[in-house]
Amino acid sequence: MEKEARIFVYGSSNICASCVGSPSSKETEEWLRAAIGRKFPDQSFQVEYVDIFAPQEEADRKRIATMIVEEDYMYPVIVIDGEVIAEGNPRLKDIYAMMTERGYQPA
Repeated sequence: MEKEARIFVYGSSNICASCVGSPSSKETEEWLRAAIGRKFPDQSFQVEYVDIFAPQEEADRKRIATMIVEEDYMYPVIVIDGEVIAEGNPRLKDIYAMMTERGYQPA
């Protein structure tokens, strides 16, 4: 495995207008953590929620949060290693593929 994956779920407590009926960004973070943990058991990874409207101290988080707001991304936006993997309702298949590319072994 290259390094521990850090997966960021960028979003807001307010559901975006295009995403009504979808899970909230926070719910997506919790769902993603559980799903990845089942698919890649006993392998270390992090899933973190980032509120795009809260002040960010870390430069990379601030840059991505600003980009999401200014470019009208549908959130939640899933970011791994600074790369946007999904926006709106994420597909597990895409996230699993990124994990496998980083050396994670599916169960």
